[in-house]
Amino acid sequence: MQTIAAVARSPHADFSIEPIDLEAPRAGEVLVRIVGVGLCHTDLIARDQFIPIPLPAVLGHEGAGIVEAVGDGVTKVKPGDRVVIGFASCGACPRCAEHLPSYCREFPQRNYAGTRTDGSTAIRVAGTPASGHFFAQSSFAGHAVAEERNVVKIEADDVPLELLGPLGCGFQTGAGGVMRSLACPSGSSIAIFGGGPVGLAAVMGAVVQGCATIILVEPFAARRALGLSLGATHVVDPADGDVGAAIRAILPDGTEYAFETSGREAVIETALASLASHGLLGLVGVPPRPDSSLSINIASLITYGHRIHGIIEGDSDLDGFIPELVELFRAGRFPIDRLIETFPLDRINEAVAAQIRGECVKAVLVP
Repeated sequence: MQTIAAVARSPHADFSIEPIDLEAPRAGEVLVRIVGVGLCHTDLIARDQFIPIPLPAVLGHEGAGIVEAVGDGVTKVKPGDRVVIGFASCGACPRCAEHLPSYCREFPQRNYAGTRTDGSTAIRVAGTPASGHFFAQSSFAGHAVAEERNVVKIEADDVPLELLGPLGCGFQTGAGGVMRSLACPSGSSIAIFGGGPVGLAAVMGAVVQGCATIILVEPFAARRALGLSLGATHVVDPADGDVGAAIRAILPDGTEYAFETSGREAVIETALASLASHGLLGLVGVPPRPDSSLSINIASLITYGHRIHGIIEGDSDLDGFIPELVELFRAGRFPIDRLIETFPLDRINEAVAAQIRGECVKAVLVP
């Protein structure tokens, strides 16, 4: 079939809107008509070759839509079902068996390679095979071919489906990082570094968990204000000076938990230094360079029992956690609609610019 897509042809260049040819779903695959897809930083670093997916490529990995067709053997969904599309995993390795599919031993090749695991691709651009299957979906398009395992059926029909795509990555990373990976208990304290979509989802997750002190560190004033309205108890502007001192002015012993979303070494070091004794730091931010490294005082780490936890996708198990977030949204406890601005897919480059400038928190593209 032919559909439309935003195609990444060169690093650091605009996406181009082009027709593409898409294969019918094979055994174990699902064809989804996309009704909304989130724009994520990970899509941009793939375009820019931090993730070296061959170009041209169709990216997009926060899709939501309607199932139009299924391949042989698919029983999880049927045509007409509403779905959110998440990340791919093998379903057979030890981590998948522990319901931790984001740590699947095959995660990189199943999500970043630009092909199916057999090396084939369902996408042709101008008659030539092109990279797709990004997070087993490539949903910057009118339609996407996903795997049965990474689609999640949405039973509720009273929620706007186009808003739910970011639950497949960014929002579940932020919320899951606090609710699952760190598992912050009620009454605890947390400092969240970065008020983008992941950081603000973490703020909402901390509220759900009942954290008593929720500190948001964020340079954009509008996002600090939004964080306060979503439940942050304190905000810190890094431009005002020493962030660590500001946090310890609020919590003299330091924070029990810290959650870092920027990937910047200096911010990570500040977050680590802000921890209380036996505090836990969760890292989700993609570093600015593949060879980024940290300078850590090992003696201090041991003396204070500080812990560091790398987090992928908020430890989500997709079929369990995404429906949980949908129910929290329906109950008004996870108001993702307050973070989202929609753009037509053919305005993707405007959406990228608006998100980078901080004019919107989360852009969702509507084909």
